[in-house]
Amino acid sequence: MPLAFQSRSHGTIAFGYFNIEVDFLLLQQLFFPAERFCDAVVALRREDTASLDAWRIDDPQRVGDLHGAIAGTHLHGFIGALYQRFPFPSDPLDFRQSPQGEQNNAWASEQIARYGEPVTIALRRNSRGMAIDEFLFDEPGFMQLIAYIARGGYPRWRDGVQPEHVKQMLAAIEGR
Repeated sequence: MPLAFQSRSHGTIAFGYFNIEVDFLLLQQLFFPAERFCDAVVALRREDTASLDAWRIDDPQRVGDLHGAIAGTHLHGFIGALYQRFPFPSDPLDFRQSPQGEQNNAWASEQIARYGEPVTIALRRNSRGMAIDEFLFDEPGFMQLIAYIARGGYPRWRDGVQPEHVKQMLAAIEGR
């Protein structure tokens, strides 16, 4: 479930996982596989810039309605397509982010290509903080995004197991 985070450039923004069976993140109107984001963060630790391929969906109708899709009542747009294929679990105890979600990313990428425009976004580090595309974060704010990914978002990782790309990102951040 995406959560609200503070950015220096745009105030409160939405960031996070939005379906437990797919390893994708959203940042406002930008959507990208978490593995690509983690790889870019690793690269950002070595360089001042990194990039990742993503999709932008500016039209809310093409994005879909997350809460309606979770309820199974509004299954339109990209989010609706995801929840038709991977519905919200009927048992709340099953609401956990899958550490194998990247196995569904190829299918999700095909779906988002129907709704969004491919873009390459830059991650940058400078004296003002960290930027993801147009969104600027101070260091503590950026690290809150990383902590969110590390714990598996709002529902947390299923069985407490992080995917390998998350472990690699955390190791790079910790200098291991």
